[in-house]
Parts: sequence; C-alpha cells; structure tokens
Amino acid sequence: MTQSLAPAARPTAGPGRARRILRAVAVVSCVPYLALKAAWVAGSHVGIPGGSSLLDDRLTMAVINGLSILLDSAVIVLALVLTRPWGLRVPAWLLAFPVWVATGLLAPVMAGFPAQLVVRAFGGGGAPSAGREAFLDEWVFAVVYTGFIAQGLALGGLFVLYARGRWGHLWRGRVWDLPVGAVGPAHRALAVAAAVLALLPLTLHALWACGVSAGLGEGRAADRGSDFYVLEALYVVFLLAAVTGAVLLAFRRGRALPMAVPLSLVWVGSGAVACWGGWLSLASLGGPADLADRTTPLMNLAYAGQMLVGLLVAAIGVYHFAERSAGTARRAA
Repeated sequence: MTQSLAPAARPTAGPGRARRILRAVAVVSCVPYLALKAAWVAGSHVGIPGGSSLLDDRLTMAVINGLSILLDSAVIVLALVLTRPWGLRVPAWLLAFPVWVATGLLAPVMAGFPAQLVVRAFGGGGAPSAGREAFLDEWVFAVVYTGFIAQGLALGGLFVLYARGRWGHLWRGRVWDLPVGAVGPAHRALAVAAAVLALLPLTLHALWACGVSAGLGEGRAADRGSDFYVLEALYVVFLLAAVTGAVLLAFRRGRALPMAVPLSLVWVGSGAVACWGGWLSLASLGGPADLADRTTPLMNLAYAGQMLVGLLVAAIGVYHFAERSAGTARRAA
C-alpha cells in the first residue's frame, strides 16, 4: 500500500514561498498554547481564577496538560514533514493518522469559536459569568482559540498541497466513476453500523442544543449559555457530515458529486466526532471533586458513541483509499 501511494515524481527543490509562509504560521501559532500549558504543568495559575475547578485535581490537570503539549507539538512536526523533501518518504499511514487527528481536534474549534462570537455579537450571551470565571479567564479562550484557528488553516493548507501532489489521483473523478468492486459489503455494513450507532449521540446533542437538560450534570446544566448551545449544534453537524459521507461512499449515492465531496465529509466528520469523543471521554476519567460537575452516564455514552461512529466512518475512508490505490497499481503494472 505504501509503495502504491508514493508520488509519481519527487521535487528536488525546497518548499515554495507559500509553503514556507504556511509552515511559519503553523509553528508560531503553537507558541501561546504551548507556553500556557507548560506554565500550568510547572504549577503556575496564570489565566486560572482562584475558584477554578481545574485546581481541584492537580495530578489530573498535569497529566491532561502534558498530553495537550504532546498533541500540539505534533503540529510543528507535521508542518516540517509536509514541507521537507524527506516528508515524501514517510509511509502514508504514519502521516495520514496524525493529520486526521489534528483535523478532528481543530475543526470544531475553527467552526465553533467564530460562530460563538457571531452569536454574541447578535445579542446571545456566553456561558453564565460565574461558570466561566470559575474555569478560565476570558482572555485565555481568545488567545488559545485564535492560535488553534491559525494552526488549522496553516496545517490544512500544507496538507492539501502535499496530498494533491502525492495522492491526488485517488480522489479524482465523480462518485459514479467508482468501479463496482470498490464498493463491497464491508463498506455498506460499516456505513449502516455507523448510522445506527450515531442515533444516540446525535439525539442527545440535538436535545442539548435545543435547551433540554436531561442527561446533563447539574453543574453543566447550570453553566449553559450560547457557547454551549453552539458547540452542541456543531457536534450534530459533524455527526451528520460523517454519516452522510459514509453513506455516499458505501452506497454510491450522489453519483454526480465529485469524489472529493464525500471523502471530505468522511475525513473531517469522522475526525471531529472520533477525536473529540475520545478527548471528552478521557477528560471525564479524572472527574472534578464536585459531583455536580462530573459527567453523567448519558454524557459518557454520547462521547463514546460518537467516538465509535468516527472510527467506523474513518475505516470506510481507509478501505476506499486502499482499494483505489491497489487498483491504480494493478493498472500501472
């Protein structure tokens, strides 16, 4: 599979001006987040009010912040891989997986933070002041999320340029161009399983986005504001995107659509729901000292369910690329 995904030609020159600018933006935009996380691991309370629930469990906070540092440092590594000649020799799976994770973690932030600002600009309030002040200072969200958006745009631009040159032939054409053998029972079974499993998290997130508090912890229900509702609505959107992309590929629906459309839905949708479902599940393991702020069984089911949906949909994308690359190799032979 790795050989069949190799580029037809390898440029000998260094990255162009656009790639160098995007790489610099990706690296520089990581600095504020990494600096804050490193300070918190070291024991600093900068940006954390005295009554914040983040101070309830110092060990859990240190572990999660350490993991956050590793994840964001990976953005710098990816920016180098995508712009250096040796990056073309990296096995496909070793590059695609971390980029998929980065896409999944950054996409909801890139869509959610601007949407929250727009809602506030038109009169929607954020989370209740008491809840927000007990968590982080307001400036932290602005600094961190702005950096995330810059990272996502820069890394996304670099990956599109890289992937177009190395694997562009795998998503050319339209859905009707898929050979019959490229859509098998495994694709359809995975798509049906993903659609069925998506019903629970989709329903819960939709209810929470509409103001229903059933299934939420007391603390979470009390702290709801426009920011909360925007994020819940986005989870619904990404779940629908993931399942729609899976159905389009597995059942060859929307046959006139360019292949890039269902593949983009699969890539972004599966990454967003799987990675955020996994991250929220991990973050809930430590649990705050206050029982009212802990996740409920229904919240854990929603997070676990969307993580499983994302993984199933991602598997459909993997099958698609593996089969198309194998078919390309056979024709070339």
